[in-house]
Amino acid sequence: MPQKRQTIRDHTAEANLFARRTVVSIAFVSALMLVIIANLYTLQVSQYEDYQTRSNGNRIKVLPVAPNRGLIYDRNGIILAENRPVFSLELTPEDVDDLDQTLENLTDLMNLTENEIAEFQKARKRQRRFKPISLREQLSHDDVALFSAKQHQFPGVSIEARLSRYYPFKSALTHMLGYVARINKKDLEKLERNGQLANYAATHDIGKQGVERFHEETLHGEVGYQQVEVNNQGRIIRVLSFDPPIPGKDIVLNIDINLQKKAQEVLADRRGSVVITEPSTGGVLALYSSPSYDPNLFVHGISQKEYSKLLDSKDSPLLNRATQGRYPPASTIKPHLALLGLEVGEIDEDTTIKDRGTYRLPNVNHVWRDWKKWGHGDVDVTRSVEVSCDIFYYDLAFKLGIDRISDSMQAFGFGKRTGIDLYEESGANMPSRGWKRARFNEPWYIGDTIPVGIGQSFWNATPLQIAQSLNFLLNKGKRHVPRLIRGYMVEGNVDMLPIEMLSPIPMVNERNWDVILDSLYGTVNRPHGTAHTAFKGTDYVSAGKTGTAQLFSVAQDEEYDEENVEKRLRDNAMYVGYAPYNSPEISISVVIENAGGGSSNAAPAAREVMDYYFTEVKPKGIAAAPNVNNNDANNADTKRFVNPVTMENEVSSGN
Repeated sequence: MPQKRQTIRDHTAEANLFARRTVVSIAFVSALMLVIIANLYTLQVSQYEDYQTRSNGNRIKVLPVAPNRGLIYDRNGIILAENRPVFSLELTPEDVDDLDQTLENLTDLMNLTENEIAEFQKARKRQRRFKPISLREQLSHDDVALFSAKQHQFPGVSIEARLSRYYPFKSALTHMLGYVARINKKDLEKLERNGQLANYAATHDIGKQGVERFHEETLHGEVGYQQVEVNNQGRIIRVLSFDPPIPGKDIVLNIDINLQKKAQEVLADRRGSVVITEPSTGGVLALYSSPSYDPNLFVHGISQKEYSKLLDSKDSPLLNRATQGRYPPASTIKPHLALLGLEVGEIDEDTTIKDRGTYRLPNVNHVWRDWKKWGHGDVDVTRSVEVSCDIFYYDLAFKLGIDRISDSMQAFGFGKRTGIDLYEESGANMPSRGWKRARFNEPWYIGDTIPVGIGQSFWNATPLQIAQSLNFLLNKGKRHVPRLIRGYMVEGNVDMLPIEMLSPIPMVNERNWDVILDSLYGTVNRPHGTAHTAFKGTDYVSAGKTGTAQLFSVAQDEEYDEENVEKRLRDNAMYVGYAPYNSPEISISVVIENAGGGSSNAAPAAREVMDYYFTEVKPKGIAAAPNVNNNDANNADTKRFVNPVTMENEVSSGN
């Protein structure tokens, strides 16, 4: 069988195939090389500067920029809260290799205290590592110069300049204005819950009290951002882009700083408060609580020693007595009860009682006494306010009952917050059957009602509530919400906010308002009035009501003897009033703790403030309130009214 012939390889075909493949491969590789060369050209030539800047990703940072906090002015354009430049020593943990050694070296160089190190360590635990943390606030010029010379030895540590809050009037405005302080963990948690954390990325401080806290969102503004290039020491070389922050709004308050300082001067070192308002708008012209403290202590971090001193003081300087102090309103509420009695018909203008100095209920052994041991004799409703007759109001409270009293006084603002733009406010207490049952699990007894008639028992109120209730009276039921903020400062002009009002207090007989307002006039201007001596000889005509709040019960067989009473148990002195009588521009509430009688202590203090207003403040241009008519001299049925021209007492021809 013949063998099969073996095929010889075609070397020519194979060579051609290899050549073709080689050409394709070279072409493909050449194309890839061209792409690489093109990219290299783009990186190294076309976009050289841009990519050189971005070659190290950690050299490009996006930094938040804090907005400037809005300023706070008084009604006359005087700055009450400003921003001043300060230098602080700050450390960024992420940029420090050996934190403990760095802190030790800084302590040797800058004399850092143990408290400063401790505060830094606390802040470090709640801050992210890439965020700078302050080691020392308010560096002196010597501190700045000393560190600047050695800064190259401390990578990650720098001196930062920023604006910080400053309160030029210090303790005069603390409880009203409040203060800002460092943002703490609690603040951060609250900001995160409210979705505001990003807006505080570069902010060190936040409003903690007063106006600063209540209007925080308005004052703070909106954060900005800048993209910067930094060197290997973290120092900014240049700004690549900048999205500016929106500064906070400047706000204008109703406060008159001169009146505020006068209130501070009048109280001096006594514990108490002064509230001055504009009756026609509800604007608060002054709100001072004594004792006070310097809010600047809190801005840069108060020491534990200083804070403990404030916290442990028996005088409670941290308490805003004007809005949080809870005092028995005493006789300042007698006009309100008289108005209620007239309105519901339990008394009328001619109702008269015989005051012999004591009051008893049928079949009850307990005796309630008048402040005047021998009594006031025959007393009608007008005179009962003027001489502050306790017996009249014991009897009236018995007739009215706690239910009607409680409901009516709540309409005058007692037992609830006024709505002022401060978070630090108490609603105090307007007692009722339900309240006593919930508080003590006891029923309400008729004996509980009697002292309510003179503003004692379980009834307590803040000085601001008392001032507001007076405004409701003199405005004949119109109710303005008290306001500290007046408007916003825009290019040197004030953009006024609208006046906020509540629904008015209804009154069946409008005549009743005039009867009560006339009694307030008589308290100050008639010889038997309890405030007559304090306001005698003024160049203006005012009206008001004194009050003396008893702080403890005196046994039936004893008499109150101030000389033998422990100082802090002595009576509180109180006064509420307004002026001018026929066209009120200001109203005032004064409370002085443990000072004694209201007519001899609080009323003279109120007179001093009013004198200052009419001689110093008003002539300089403070806007007067619109006219509010308190009395209609043409009403022929008026039993006793004041002639608007002569301001003398007159009796109508019908009586």
